[in-house]
Amino acid sequence: MAGTPSTLRAMNDRAALDLLLEHGPLSRTRIGKLTGLSKPTASQLLARLEAAGLVLATGTTEGRPGPNAQLYEVNPAAGHAAGLDVTPERILAAVADITGRTVGSYELPTPGRRPAQPVVQQVTDALDGAVKAAGLARADVHRLVIGTPGAFDPGTGRLRYASHLPGWHTPALLGELAAALPMPVEYENDVNLVAVAEQRLGAARGHEDFVLLWNEGGLGAALVLGGRLHRGWTGGAGEVGFLPVPGAPLVRHVTKANSGGYQELAGSQAIPKLARELGVDDIPSGPYAEVAAALVQRAAESEDPRHQRLLETYATRLATGLASLVSVLDPELVVLSGASLASGGEVLRSLVQSELAELAAARPRLVLGDVPEHPVLRGALESALAATRDEVFDTSR
Repeated sequence: MAGTPSTLRAMNDRAALDLLLEHGPLSRTRIGKLTGLSKPTASQLLARLEAAGLVLATGTTEGRPGPNAQLYEVNPAAGHAAGLDVTPERILAAVADITGRTVGSYELPTPGRRPAQPVVQQVTDALDGAVKAAGLARADVHRLVIGTPGAFDPGTGRLRYASHLPGWHTPALLGELAAALPMPVEYENDVNLVAVAEQRLGAARGHEDFVLLWNEGGLGAALVLGGRLHRGWTGGAGEVGFLPVPGAPLVRHVTKANSGGYQELAGSQAIPKLARELGVDDIPSGPYAEVAAALVQRAAESEDPRHQRLLETYATRLATGLASLVSVLDPELVVLSGASLASGGEVLRSLVQSELAELAAARPRLVLGDVPEHPVLRGALESALAATRDEVFDTSR
């Protein structure tokens, strides 16, 4: 069935806005060529979007034959979205304008096993800090996405698979947050958000089927199948830290232990212990995730046989768990992310690729993550921006 004129106009409007986001400032002629619209139709489209406050005239083309052409860009102030990255130690918050540019950020420390403030207060304080840094008000934010370890069970509303996150497990929490915040709020697993960031901005761009393996504070995975995140029935898809694997004792009652075989074998906390067993000297002190990353980086850069054995053993352990994922999912790509993987660089990636080739029949390509700074937060912003653009760019209303 043919679309109505208003529907076709809205589709053309959205296509033009997406092109401006992708390419930056464009002229009327260039937009017409990219969309297939005539010059008069492109002119009417731009006039309509400019009147709606969605695009701005910005400068002119220079250095080309003929008269300079007016350029247009998406109005950055047309909408704003926010993201939060929650860990036991801190909450990172950021606000981005509709173009994706971060315009304000804030970090709220949350140390201790017992939160000094209720979680709702922590969330609102972190968000308000980023909103203030952006020179905005809460009401200016169209949508908020909060990334946490684990996942909120869609049936009960309770956070699962993240017993180490204090204060986030009360059944009334989601309702309390909804009452305290004026914008729609979505909740997503932190590793899933890293996959969103990699798919839209990083190493997984253009890929519909991939696995992202994350190793930092915990060991987890995100599964993207047919271009969409696979979350599972209770949101627990990708909680591979609980996966039983050869070479590690069988962990029972894994949710009480907050650990499993793969976590014990290849998680960040296992790397300092492995280093000591192999006779590696000068093991640094500090949080285990930072210690693990430092040890892996030093091993990747060293010619000392002890460091080389550490890296090779770690690669074998990583490939052991990955072999199960690859055998079941047969993904096109595996992205390695998180400090305990990224710090090993190309040396570690190559070792894991070689080991995996011997342990699994499928042969996906392994790549390093390419979103260098706060990938969980970036994924939260990208997720919030996608929904915000759908709302703000809908000119059919």
